[in-house]
Amino acid sequence: MQFTSGQVSAAITNLRESIERLESLRTRLGDNDAYKVSIFETQNTPYINLQNILIAQNQVEAALEIAERGRTRALVELLSQGLSSRQTEVSTITPPNIEQIKQIAKAHQATIVAYSIIAENFPEQNRLATKESTLLIWVVKPSGEIALRQVDILRNRVSRDENNGISAFSPKKPGFWTNSLEELVLSSRDSIGVRGIVVVEDAQTANQPSQETDSTQSLQQLHQLLIEPIAHLLPTNPNEHVIFIPQGELFLVPFPALQDNSGKYLIEKHTILTAPSIQVLDLTRKQRNRIGDRSSHSLVVGNPTMPTVSLVPGEQPQQLSSLPGAQREAQAIAPLLNTQPLIGNQATETRIKQQLGKASIIHLATHGLLDEIRGLGSAIALTPSEQDDGLLTAEEILDLQLNAQLVVLSACDTGRGRITGDGVVGLSRSFISAGVPSVIVSLWQVPDAPTASLMTQFYQSLSSNPDKAQALRSAMLATMKQHPEPKNWAAFTLIGN
Repeated sequence: MQFTSGQVSAAITNLRESIERLESLRTRLGDNDAYKVSIFETQNTPYINLQNILIAQNQVEAALEIAERGRTRALVELLSQGLSSRQTEVSTITPPNIEQIKQIAKAHQATIVAYSIIAENFPEQNRLATKESTLLIWVVKPSGEIALRQVDILRNRVSRDENNGISAFSPKKPGFWTNSLEELVLSSRDSIGVRGIVVVEDAQTANQPSQETDSTQSLQQLHQLLIEPIAHLLPTNPNEHVIFIPQGELFLVPFPALQDNSGKYLIEKHTILTAPSIQVLDLTRKQRNRIGDRSSHSLVVGNPTMPTVSLVPGEQPQQLSSLPGAQREAQAIAPLLNTQPLIGNQATETRIKQQLGKASIIHLATHGLLDEIRGLGSAIALTPSEQDDGLLTAEEILDLQLNAQLVVLSACDTGRGRITGDGVVGLSRSFISAGVPSVIVSLWQVPDAPTASLMTQFYQSLSSNPDKAQALRSAMLATMKQHPEPKNWAAFTLIGN
């Protein structure tokens, strides 16, 4: 109200005070990670409103600071706790200022692309309805240059505002997408034909009908929305890193598979990584430096003797199907890592837990199970024993202390979970929290043969080039030649360092 009536300074002051009060509440929650995640789920409005006002006042860099301040605070504290020898340092960690954000991009020698979804209240049938109205896209170059583009979601166009110094992309075809942002992301996944094994599924998601659309059209629409406004700001050298910081439903976007108007995939132009926030990106780099080269031992698991799981509440539990392709994958990869794979009955949950903390590279080729309600119920399927149920859950991983440089979860939906203001609560977040700086996960149910080929190519590339992101890109391009459909090669994403 103060902003609309022209009292800009007072509105900014009040919003900053509101944010400080919310953050002071978080410090009283101690080590309760779940509560810290929840507090931002219901109280993120001041961050959104303050971004809006600051951008309207042409304070682009200050708005980026606020956008970053509203991301992954609980995860940042978990990571800081792991890096710190003193518990008291956890509560005092502060979000990065603009100079620190520039320094993070420089330290990674990467172009950072951070998305922020702005929702507003609109009158609709005698009530207020909250709708996504604007997509903010920040680009931070390693040189320190910062640019902002604004996409008008509600009116299905990209706005141009030259007067306040914020330039923007103007589409060649007005009204180039007709759905909401969430619907567009989900329809692009439907068009690829991807869906995973779900342990606990949101009822609304489960009841949504599959929308058969042309995959090229959907992927090009997403490219036009997410990439074209900033395409000229991205590096021309395909080996240079581009790190995407998604928000909300954008965590489900298969960035490598986005297509430009000529049909060229994004992975053909750029080396791609993702991270839940800029500060998490910085902390994973510090984790990598902490780990160093402590161990050369690798842990490779393929096709355990599967546990029995009830995939639908109330139905009789059934044993998960065997994955002979995952077994062949592990047997092909293990020699490249100078180790022996753990197959079938060898891969008990108890044994794997004992070895996780000793390994520098962890590769798990098995079933992944998805929990979309809590996220922490998402699991990796291993062999059950008298001591365990054979399901290594995200909740269990959260309590581990790992020293691995890299974890590869070659399984279905391992990059998914419960999407929150703190990022995706699931397997990837738990491994990062446990101290792993680089995690490769999948965004859907991955097919056996192409995945085995991609992973073998990845480790072959990694043996000659330690750059994990470049090795993953090389593996995707090689797999694409044999299996051209995006569902066969675009599922995996490298999170972190």
